[in-house]
Amino acid sequence: MNKISLLFVAVLFAFAGIAQSRTTTVEFQKINRQAIINEFPFAEKTTRNAIDDKFEKMGYKGKDVKGYVVYRGVSLANIGPDSYDLYFMVDRKSKKEKDIAVVTMLISKGFDSFLSDSTGTNVMNNGKRYLDSLISVIAAYDLELQIKDQEDALKSNEKKAANLIGDGEDLQKEKQKIERKIEENIKNQASQKLEVEKQKQILDVLKAKRKS
Repeated sequence: MNKISLLFVAVLFAFAGIAQSRTTTVEFQKINRQAIINEFPFAEKTTRNAIDDKFEKMGYKGKDVKGYVVYRGVSLANIGPDSYDLYFMVDRKSKKEKDIAVVTMLISKGFDSFLSDSTGTNVMNNGKRYLDSLISVIAAYDLELQIKDQEDALKSNEKKAANLIGDGEDLQKEKQKIERKIEENIKNQASQKLEVEKQKQILDVLKAKRKS
């Protein structure tokens, strides 16, 4: 099992032991409403995109509504028997804890009929378990991002390696050219040295005639 897979499994086991969704109160459209909240050990963007990707694959397109992304008419048997509007808000936990995302979920039966423990106990309890289960969805999405990044890194390094091989081949060709030029230069040096000696001898002969 590679390091990325081990990390994936480790995250799931570690988080499964400590992360429990809970209810909280949030203000939405100037009204206090009961929501379900949980924290996930992933960046805000990764968490948001993972949730959006999951619902898109299920055929639901999110719409921005006052800071929330809403998926309308969602049918999920593990939440309840009806269809629901699910409101998600994903925030970074803090400036220091930028790799922890806080996910807030509101559940509505439609037309702003938001559920709470008093108006939909079973659905809210199921909603907590559903939000808990998103850890595996986000972890899987994050793993795919890591794989994609690693594939890009591999391609980039393979390209660099291929370029270096090409550069090496060009340098070898240049080296061979230079070596041939050096050999030719050595031959020319020897030939020119003989020519210098020849011309020197001619000069010596001419000077000897002057003395006579």
